Amino acid sequence: MELRFTGELIEWRGPAPFYFIQTPPKITAEIKVIAAAKTYGWGVLHTYVTINKSHWRTALIPKDGPYLVPIKNAIRVPEKLELGQSIKTMLTFDL
Repeated sequence: MELRFTGELIEWRGPAPFYFIQTPPKITAEIKVIAAAKTYGWGVLHTYVTINKSHWRTALIPKDGPYLVPIKNAIRVPEKLELGQSIKTMLTFDL
């Protein structure tokens, strides 16, 4: 299953900054349909993410309804992703 959307890169500040893209409502609803069968606890859900030429495995984090897609600096910096930028994102789930 593949889901494609465009979302804004946001920052969550803690001891170190963390970067995420939040899933839009339509995509969130589609993820929730498969989440019950795929989650490994606390609602966290494994997925593969593709942004531009980068492809990696991560876990979506549920946050107040939508899911957050973590964007590591190892991806963000080479892809030149900036805060507030709209980013085309593809999530792939093994069914």
